[in-house]
Amino acid sequence: MNKYRPAEIGMAVEDVDTPALLLDLDAFEYNIQLMSALVKKFQMKHRPHAKTHKSPVVARKQIAAGAVGQCCQKVAEAEILVAGGVDSVLVSNQIVGLRKLDRLAGLACNANISVCVDDRDNIDQLNEAAKRFKSSIEVLVEIDIGAGRCGVAPGLSAVELAKIIKKSSNLTFGGLQAYQGRAQHIRGFGERKIAIEKAGKLVQETVNLLLDVNLDCRLITGGGTGTFQFEANSGIWNEIQAGSYCFMDADYALNLGESGEFIDTFKNSLFILSTIMSHPVKERAVVDAGHKAASVDSGLPRVADLHDVAYVGASDEHGSLTLGANASEVKIGEKIRLIPGHCDPTVNLHDWYIGIRNGIVESIWSVEARGAAF
Repeated sequence: MNKYRPAEIGMAVEDVDTPALLLDLDAFEYNIQLMSALVKKFQMKHRPHAKTHKSPVVARKQIAAGAVGQCCQKVAEAEILVAGGVDSVLVSNQIVGLRKLDRLAGLACNANISVCVDDRDNIDQLNEAAKRFKSSIEVLVEIDIGAGRCGVAPGLSAVELAKIIKKSSNLTFGGLQAYQGRAQHIRGFGERKIAIEKAGKLVQETVNLLLDVNLDCRLITGGGTGTFQFEANSGIWNEIQAGSYCFMDADYALNLGESGEFIDTFKNSLFILSTIMSHPVKERAVVDAGHKAASVDSGLPRVADLHDVAYVGASDEHGSLTLGANASEVKIGEKIRLIPGHCDPTVNLHDWYIGIRNGIVESIWSVEARGAAF
């Protein structure tokens, strides 16, 4: 990790070096407390997804507010979370390969570890790894409820895998991983709701078939920031995995509410602080935040605070702005905030969170799991 830090505690935000990952602590804390209140209202468990923040510090704050643990996608992320004080981690993904399986089984000696499967051979390999380390691992069957990614077909195929898990010496059957990833960014409220209703029917069918063979689902887990209220209202899911809610991004801001309005339930708390480095013509300026500072897979960043100024293109180290006829005046050396298009991969581009309150750097947290892709 780059040891250089773009800021020091007590520094004014105007003096933070750029590009930097800026966290508005008031908005961040608001989001965490709001989600805590919502899951209590729905009588749900909340296991936020750490692929969003990749930080044991953020994880501990979510758990302090009532979360039951964390999700992650990679063994390395799980290892970093456990080392950082998180004792309950669901690897909501398939883990394949001897080295990774042994690491996961070893980690289960020190924390409550769960993992997902969609293949009978993988179950056998996971059990053998757990036997080598004399550990026990909770296993969830992942079912494909519309995302078209990992997951066995709902229904009898899932039941057969659950039976194999139940018979395995060092594994316990924990329930179902049922996450409809494609639904998170369906813009229309009604369309998102229908997608989860369809998914719910597939989940309920599978649960009923499991009960028919005396297999109880401790967990039916899934749901993201874009749909968690639908899963919570369904009476089917009992745990949600929403993670992006704590930061939000420009893409989630395009989702619509029931009346057709843009949803603003949660606040934007995550920004890329950047500097105007060039202003060659009246209509164009350039900032120092390009592809290496902001992920653009879900769209370009949005300029915060300034009127009639748009981020319209990125290269490796440059971001191009267009200045409309009524644009706020910008000057070389001025620092501006950008709202990332997609918070998760943007976080993975940075070493540090620079926590800001009332215009002053209050905290600096390492993005511990940056690059933990194995």
